[in-house]
Amino acid sequence: MEWIFEPWPWYVAGPLIALIMFLLIFVGKQFGMSSNLRTFCTMCGADKKADFFKFDWKAQRWNLVVVVGAALGGFIGSHYLSNDIAVAINPETISTLQDLGFSSAGNAYLPDELFSLEALTSVKSLGLLLLGGLLIGFGARYAGGCTSGHAISGLSNLQLPSLIAVIGFFVGGLFMVHVLFPLIF
Repeated sequence: MEWIFEPWPWYVAGPLIALIMFLLIFVGKQFGMSSNLRTFCTMCGADKKADFFKFDWKAQRWNLVVVVGAALGGFIGSHYLSNDIAVAINPETISTLQDLGFSSAGNAYLPDELFSLEALTSVKSLGLLLLGGLLIGFGARYAGGCTSGHAISGLSNLQLPSLIAVIGFFVGGLFMVHVLFPLIF
């Protein structure tokens, strides 16, 4: 017997996220994935080198469970709860991506040209991944949190800086996709 799995609709997943956020606010916790990097660095001794890492990381142990849960959930979801690894995207987008050299567009979840082991042998792909990681890390630190922290936690707490950050994330994403991405590829 073959199981058929579909993504959860927004009206199921959205309220579940809202419930989790309510529970976190109720117990006085704030969620954010980028704060876990700070916790990991402090656990490894970064507090001896920089004041930014001097804090009680043990108070954030609960948030490390979120990282483990996200990794396990992603693995289980992709390997056991998915029938198709391709993302349903607009045929025009597939055509545009294929014109840019992404032959796996529409057939794979992530473009093989950037995220396969062979991509690590390409100086261009490796450079883009390193630069992207550096910019994301800097941006998350400069913005005081990552997209999940601001968009989910910050907005649920009605924080104006989070609204401004989320608007900035969307504007930056649109600029990247429509202006910079075609120039790079």
